[in-house]
Amino acid sequence: MFDKAKMLAQAYKIKKAVEAEEVEIEENGVRIKVSGDQRVRYLSVGGVENKLLVETINKALKKSQEVAARRMRDMGGLEGLI
Repeated sequence: MFDKAKMLAQAYKIKKAVEAEEVEIEENGVRIKVSGDQRVRYLSVGGVENKLLVETINKALKKSQEVAARRMRDMGGLEGLI
């Protein structure tokens, strides 16, 4: 029981560290920041921030991840690969 709690605490710590990572790219007047957990944090085009586009992209990414997770689960997940 203690090992499971310790593993969960470690997984949470790793998750938070990944989320804190950030990549920023600026090219051709477009600037975007993406967190380590694959969420768009900031997007501007020509110096104008576009929060609506950020929200829409993040919704699409979340839906895509849900579809991929469901597909993996239906195909047996990662069991037997590790």
